[in-house]
Amino acid sequence: MLTANTTSYSAVQFLQRQAASLLLYQSVLESDVGRAFLNLLQTIRYTDGDGRDCLLAYGSYFQALASSHQTWEEYLIQQILTADNPLSKLAQQQEFRQLPSALVVAGQHDLQILQSLYECNSAVLSEWVQMATHLPISPVVWYREPEAVGTEMGLIASIPQLDNWGDAVADLAAYYRQHGTGLFAKYAAFRWQNGQLVGIADADSVKLSTLVGYEWQKDALVKNTEFLLSGETALHVLLYGSRGSGKSSLVKALLNEYSHRNLRLIEVSKSELPDLPKIVELLRGVPQKFIIFVDDLSFEEDDDSFKAMKVVLEGNLTARPKNVVVYATSNRRHLIREYFTDRPAPKDNNEVHGWDTMQEKLSFSDRFGLTLTFTAADQKTYLQIVQHLAANINISAEDLEFEALQWATRHNGRSGRTARQFIDFLNSDLAVFGETKNLPIDS
Repeated sequence: MLTANTTSYSAVQFLQRQAASLLLYQSVLESDVGRAFLNLLQTIRYTDGDGRDCLLAYGSYFQALASSHQTWEEYLIQQILTADNPLSKLAQQQEFRQLPSALVVAGQHDLQILQSLYECNSAVLSEWVQMATHLPISPVVWYREPEAVGTEMGLIASIPQLDNWGDAVADLAAYYRQHGTGLFAKYAAFRWQNGQLVGIADADSVKLSTLVGYEWQKDALVKNTEFLLSGETALHVLLYGSRGSGKSSLVKALLNEYSHRNLRLIEVSKSELPDLPKIVELLRGVPQKFIIFVDDLSFEEDDDSFKAMKVVLEGNLTARPKNVVVYATSNRRHLIREYFTDRPAPKDNNEVHGWDTMQEKLSFSDRFGLTLTFTAADQKTYLQIVQHLAANINISAEDLEFEALQWATRHNGRSGRTARQFIDFLNSDLAVFGETKNLPIDS
């Protein structure tokens, strides 16, 4: 039996029909928040005299919003900005005036519908729930202060001010063209996992300014990355050298430096390397610029990963996309393991051109256009790194140097990683005990 107020019942029915009429932006209502919203509308419309189903539905809606750390209004705008549909995809490839008219009209139609849903905010729903369940007071409304920055903030602020959201379709198309859609608009860092991209919400926060030493290597990598961001031809890069020298940190720091310029980082593990050509094709034509990051690269004999990497580095009949480069780190200069038994001998008749095969293996690293070598840190470089990281620690220079050298001797040797571990321990020791005399240097 219908017990909701007639006005709210009619409004709910109208919104349900509107939601069902979406042509392109259906995904806006397919997340946990969207499904909870639709379910709440349904229970308000058909609540019984008890009203418990309606209250449970409102609780699920409230929890979904709280878990997303967004208000209903923020959620809706964010979903529009990151929507992955035929309009947003084609807008990345073509100017607005070139888009099919039917697609533009459908976009305008959907934006008008989403405007109606936007106006049905949590406060309105709370009042409808109160009326439907005959509560003495309306349920608590989820609310938070909005937080948005940059171009995104401009659209978030401007779209709700329009009398007709359909008028925003051209601005949205321009936004999609600049920032992309879907996962690429939501995240800056990704990993390739089980044949698909997975966004990383909390990527490593290391910054270029915190990395000391290896200045010319850093400058060369930054310059090559600038080429990528500018649409010029950038080189694939091999960062080769001592463990703990900061090779991986340097690559990760690029993301924090340039993500605002549409740089994206995709981490691909050794086991996933056979998918590399597939990943590159997936990124072709996308407005963002991509670093495919392969850490600790090396190959075994007859490794399928070797063949996949070779295709990406050397290319095939398909032109190489200018928005993708591979940055790989390795402790080995020659990436394919070679054994003495691999060296061809005159008595070996199994392969006619054995030396050619061996040379192909040895020269694989040459297929990277840029090779940056990271030698082991000497004492001077190690102490420079320590002093830079310890800039805000209250300890004398003499004590710092002594403790740092002792730490390196007793632990993992001189390297940027060792310096970072030493400073982390020193900070914790000072925070908990207020002293440094208990450093475990005699392990």
